[in-house]
Amino acid sequence: MTTEWSLQEAELPALPPVTGRTVFERPLEQNPEQPLACPEAGHVPEASRDAVRIHLENVLPALRSLESQSDLLAAWGVELAKRLLGGQRLLAAGNGGSAAEAQHLTAELVGRFDGERVPFSAIALHAESSAVTAIANDYGYDELFARQVRAHGRSGDILLLLSTSGKSPNLLRAAEAAARLNVTTWALTGPAPNPLAESCDEVVAIDALSANAQEGHLIALHALCRSFEAEIARKGKTAAGQEVDRG
Repeated sequence: MTTEWSLQEAELPALPPVTGRTVFERPLEQNPEQPLACPEAGHVPEASRDAVRIHLENVLPALRSLESQSDLLAAWGVELAKRLLGGQRLLAAGNGGSAAEAQHLTAELVGRFDGERVPFSAIALHAESSAVTAIANDYGYDELFARQVRAHGRSGDILLLLSTSGKSPNLLRAAEAAARLNVTTWALTGPAPNPLAESCDEVVAIDALSANAQEGHLIALHALCRSFEAEIARKGKTAAGQEVDRG
């Protein structure tokens, strides 16, 4: 142990002794295969319990909002399958948690969702750290996605932009750049109207609180993947001569 570490450790406040059982502690006599004991209600502050309950209740409006737009999500899946099978690609972008969800979708397409199939071209524009930092440093953060759209976007590609506020300048500029290249723009946002919804060709706007809207975005992406996979399977059977496309 170094001298520096010893000094830092000495400055740490002493923790109070543990009394009673922690939230997820398993009694010594309990079978390891049994589930962990739940805390007694009295051990959890009422404000925390209320916060969790209210948050979960607010998921329901997000689900209802999505359900009302299920036909559009299904149409997106069919159109995405058509474009990617035709050699186009998907570009996706978002900030913060929305960046993680954009990358979640591209991973499903390059990898797989829940069935075996060929990989498809999908790029999360925030994921290449060297390009991201170079563009932000040289051109400003507002140009972060627009410059990448100009680099990677081709006519017929799809750009999916995610934002709970619908106000992020870098996403708005990306939508503008895409329009000039004949790249189709889709948006997943929180409540509309908002600038991003108005800037894109089509939008699924979730009428819910910001955090719940973002949770709804993940459900929307999985629903989109369901439609996409169904269309890929249908087209595959048609191409193999196992089924005639009567649609």
